[in-house]
Amino acid sequence: MGTRMSAAGGEFQPPGAESLDLPPILLGVTKPMLLCVLSVAVVAAFFLVSTKRLKLVPGRFQFAVESVYDLARNGIAREQIGAKDFRRFVPLVLALFTFVLVNNIFGIIPLIQFPTMARIGFPAALAVLVVYPVYHYVGFRRHGFTGYLKKALFPPGVPKPVYVLVTPIEFVLKFFFDPVSLALRVFGAMLAGHLMLLVFTLGGEYLLLEAGAMLKPVSVLAFAMAIAMTLLEAFIQVLQAYIFALLSASYIGRALAEDH
Repeated sequence: MGTRMSAAGGEFQPPGAESLDLPPILLGVTKPMLLCVLSVAVVAAFFLVSTKRLKLVPGRFQFAVESVYDLARNGIAREQIGAKDFRRFVPLVLALFTFVLVNNIFGIIPLIQFPTMARIGFPAALAVLVVYPVYHYVGFRRHGFTGYLKKALFPPGVPKPVYVLVTPIEFVLKFFFDPVSLALRVFGAMLAGHLMLLVFTLGGEYLLLEAGAMLKPVSVLAFAMAIAMTLLEAFIQVLQAYIFALLSASYIGRALAEDH
């Protein structure tokens, strides 16, 4: 990212992580903060409007909300948590999926063009303040304090001497690495995707307006790549929201599961 591209009009400085360091708009409130609040309003409006007049034969909005709900309920919660316990976690899984999805999609919406999850504080807050305490709480409540720690730190079927190595690893994984990896996965994908879009978009603009005559036609290729990257980024944004909700549900299911 530190390379420069020289031409007649000056130098092109590719965007880096500092491109996402936006100044406050007013009283310390930044664009990502506003987008986070807006995403809550968008999700709430989507469900309220779609379910206002439910029909036996669903319209397009009702079909959309039913599809999203079915994915969260049956495709994620039931599969990862199990038929016995999944129902009470459906609202959480649905909220996580739709919230992360909308904040990701902001990255390709004209005039907004900023994925909120590209700021590490937002996925970290979801992982550490929401998902992490939920799955440990349900685990302690289901198995008891000692029982849950034994289940988490001493996997069955492992020879006792090996626990000297396995137990510290399990402790780090389940109590530190799980929430960190959950946050970093969506953060890294959104940051990288946003920077790639900036590179091709700003690079194409630079080639068209500032570069020499021989390089100007290359701007067409840069803009074409920006369009292709936008389509790819849209797919990744949906996929990362799904993965975030899927892993969150799998952690809950793992905490509730009985060892056999």
